[in-house]
Amino acid sequence: MSSGLAAFAPIVVVPVFNEAETIGEVVAAARAHAPVLVVDDGSDDESAAAARAAGAEVLRHPRRLGKGQAIRTGVAAARSRRASVVVTLDGDGQHDPGDLTAVLGAARGAPRAIVVGSRLAEAGVLPPDRLNAIRVAGFFVNWASGLKLEDTQSGYRAYPVTLFDEVELRHGGFVLETEVLIAAAGRGWQVREVPVQAIPRARRRSRFRPLGDGAAIGAYLAGRVVARWAREAAAAGRAVVIGGSNLHRAAGAGPGGGPRRRRARRLRRPRCSPCSPCRRWCRAGCPTWSRRSSGGSAPRPDSTPRTRPSARP
Repeated sequence: MSSGLAAFAPIVVVPVFNEAETIGEVVAAARAHAPVLVVDDGSDDESAAAARAAGAEVLRHPRRLGKGQAIRTGVAAARSRRASVVVTLDGDGQHDPGDLTAVLGAARGAPRAIVVGSRLAEAGVLPPDRLNAIRVAGFFVNWASGLKLEDTQSGYRAYPVTLFDEVELRHGGFVLETEVLIAAAGRGWQVREVPVQAIPRARRRSRFRPLGDGAAIGAYLAGRVVARWAREAAAAGRAVVIGGSNLHRAAGAGPGGGPRRRRARRLRRPRCSPCSPCRRWCRAGCPTWSRRSSGGSAPRPDSTPRTRPSARP
């Protein structure tokens, strides 16, 4: 096996909160592709026990800290276990672990890329309000980051562990998954999409809260949009200043004017010599004046001694 293949060591991280009914099935299916680490975000049901029974390693938060912190905990644990790629998927059954083949295949072929599982190939499975929210958020994420993604809100992703050495994430909750895309794009990382199946939630509603989580994502995106507007305005201002300066210089060096022509005209004026009748000194190019200015002494042109005729005896 080549060194590149040997270095590819994925681990599946599943954040859960009260998903005892579904987490066992998710873990059992995902373990066919990679080791599974479940981060129990303070559940008060039997989620942790069901995950362990299905063969997952379980880490538990003493209280609910949110999905973003659960992902951070999973990434830190994956790093300590020398994993090279972290794949995140939900524990409520909406992500098909069978799509791990496509997600891991794309991650193996692009070590400097985030792989996002796009659910919009079967957009009819998603509730209309959720679909509209995904499209609106996707528009602003793409505009703020320069990416061209269809499903920017999918939690089915593969992250290279080294990404988190370069990208500093400051937000939690569902905002983290938006922040990491924009931050990674700003650092030059690629983001690729592969189609995944979207499974309707048969047992529970989504943990995504339209008011709380939607408002938090909206506020974050608004800040990114304003930041981009500020950068573009500053760049336009610099372009106007540089353009005006160039026009000014071009006008000054044009025909009939400009510093070079004025200087040339000054140099073409006739010079006076010390011996001319006007008795004026010309400082430009006069060797006698040069000696005087350097500390030497030179006689004035009218200081030649004159002798009177001697008186006859």
